[in-house]
Amino acid sequence: MIKIINENIIQKNEELLYKEWIPVGKFIKVLVLFVCLLNISSGIIITAFKPQELAFLSIILGVVSLFIFLIYWNYRRLKIILTKNQLDVEYGIFNHKKIPIKKITRCEITKANFRKYWGVGIRFGLDGSLVYNTDFGEAVKLTFQDGRPFVFSTRNPQEICNLINKLSN
Repeated sequence: MIKIINENIIQKNEELLYKEWIPVGKFIKVLVLFVCLLNISSGIIITAFKPQELAFLSIILGVVSLFIFLIYWNYRRLKIILTKNQLDVEYGIFNHKKIPIKKITRCEITKANFRKYWGVGIRFGLDGSLVYNTDFGEAVKLTFQDGRPFVFSTRNPQEICNLINKLSN
């Protein structure tokens, strides 16, 4: 029997079987905060000592900090929605993967480590897979009849694979 997580939410007239929101890892949050604060404080210090000569450098550092923050804001979470017919994985504004359940041939649990996927974000793994990775934790790897494998981070890989395997049979 398929466990329904929230029967009040319906997407495209389908029952919602699973929904998860995965934030980016703590390391990335700290790194972004550190770089932005370093750029902003450097801009303030430069402006304090040489206001007219290096004002453009302070503006550049501020723009770089804003750009880094906007990139972080866009990729701050991964959203997973599973219905009876489709798996939707969203990572940022432009990266939406909609996968019909009937196209999935295999679902397995994998470890999203640095050696295999070379970091966090949207990656291509050494095994040829497309990866949406928020941290170096557990992930789900989907294999299809044709096309490259797809890997995405999750906090509940076993539950997702169980649901997908039940639906695809």
